[in-house]
Amino acid sequence: MEISGIESGIGLSKAFPVADKDNSSTVSGAGKFFSELVSKVNDMQVKSDKSIQGLASGENKNLHEVMIEVEKASISFQFMTQVRNKALDAYQEIMRMQV
Repeated sequence: MEISGIESGIGLSKAFPVADKDNSSTVSGAGKFFSELVSKVNDMQVKSDKSIQGLASGENKNLHEVMIEVEKASISFQFMTQVRNKALDAYQEIMRMQV
């Protein structure tokens, strides 16, 4: 008697994609969204740090541009934190549901 996996018979593999063993870095859905969000926020933080270093070293003389970069980075980090909090709240609410 042969027992096959549940994804092979009823089409669950399309609903719940699994990363290939050869390409384990493949991320889909919410994971891809969060990884892109984190990388964009990180890019803004790096840009902000470079502008601060430029101001401190005398390369950049525009304080207002540096402050705008710092505020952009701060707001993007706050946004990412709130998105994470809402996703965790939704997950916890789903876990509390009775089936």
